Amino acid sequence: MAIPEYNNNTYAEKLQRDRESIQEMTGKTPEELYEEREKRLRDAIQLKEPDRVPWVMIGAGESTLPPAAAYYDPAAHREDLRSSILAAQPDVHAAAPAATSGLTLEVLDPRHIKWPGGTLPANVPWQAIEQEYMKADEYRLFLSDPTDYALRFLLPRAFGALGPLSKLPSINDRFNGFAGFTPIFASPEFQKVAQILYKAGQEQEKTNRIMRNFSEELANLGFPSLSHGGGIGGAPFDAISDYFRGMRGAMLDMYRQPDNLLSACDKILELRTLKATPADPKKRGNPKRVWVPLHRGAQGFMSRKQFEKFYWPGLKKATLGSIDLGYLPILVCQGNWDDRLEYLLELPQGHAVAYIHQGDVFRAKAILGGHLCIMAGVQPGLLCGGSKPEIDEYRQKLIRFCGKGGGFVLVGNPPAKD
Repeated sequence: MAIPEYNNNTYAEKLQRDRESIQEMTGKTPEELYEEREKRLRDAIQLKEPDRVPWVMIGAGESTLPPAAAYYDPAAHREDLRSSILAAQPDVHAAAPAATSGLTLEVLDPRHIKWPGGTLPANVPWQAIEQEYMKADEYRLFLSDPTDYALRFLLPRAFGALGPLSKLPSINDRFNGFAGFTPIFASPEFQKVAQILYKAGQEQEKTNRIMRNFSEELANLGFPSLSHGGGIGGAPFDAISDYFRGMRGAMLDMYRQPDNLLSACDKILELRTLKATPADPKKRGNPKRVWVPLHRGAQGFMSRKQFEKFYWPGLKKATLGSIDLGYLPILVCQGNWDDRLEYLLELPQGHAVAYIHQGDVFRAKAILGGHLCIMAGVQPGLLCGGSKPEIDEYRQKLIRFCGKGGGFVLVGNPPAKD
């Protein structure tokens, strides 16, 4: 199945029509709206009280397309995101600037995920497959040479089509003898791997070409992006748990081999720090915000004592490192962080945002208010099971309580007009 092409020939005309429509509707140019919205968000981040509570739209909102469109019809996916944002008129959007090609995934045969339209029905969101992609006795191999380990162990296990890479000898000492090493690449299985990578790259580039400059297009229509990318990332423990040892393996390692686990976390933080580059203040949008999902640090996954030892030190170092590079981390506290919110007070005032995904948002505001900006929306349970009046009442309560004095961003729905 071929990916439909995005018609770039009509891009300029369409953009101009939309700009004119926005100006006619609002009485302001897209540039004026962009600066107005950026200031509203910036004031909230800096713990000031803006003219009103800013709200951010995550994803496409009420999408008319199944999740599979992002993987197999990126042109329609792009237009769906664009149309949703134009219709909703949020202060800030968090629409994904890129998408993964379903055809690329089909070629690579990933073992660590399932995706809509491929290994899942078209209307089912993607799923992570928990496994131990790094074995319990392989910490030494990873710590001695992370790149070699990823090439010869991690990738062959995570992608079925890359299995032959496990037969590669270590190449870190092959500088002089590399020519004699090359016959392995002439074997049928490595020729197949080369063809697979070429095909995967071709398909992914088609999707990239369609999604490229999407955030800039929205900016030209007056809508800032919530995240600009960059920085050092989140908790190294999450990387071990998500991509190497799996949740079960990482949790067992906290008891069975804590020193190896901590050393691996330190190594990941070191590698991320080495490749991180400073934020460019000349580019659009300041401060340079970066989205930082936090997966395993919540109450349901580890105790406070374990959090203090295995999770918070790496997360704090990564966050401070990103801040030093000119970024503003948006810490997405997935799960319930009620009993560990106080740790976020160790971050510099006004230089990060805490997105409270679950738990007691009002307690979070009481603890962090005046120190860090809070992001929150209607709780998932209420969205699924509550009535419309209950949802509206909760949203109003969020705006009244958390928005008082500034330092609050509403997620998912526009603030009510008084």
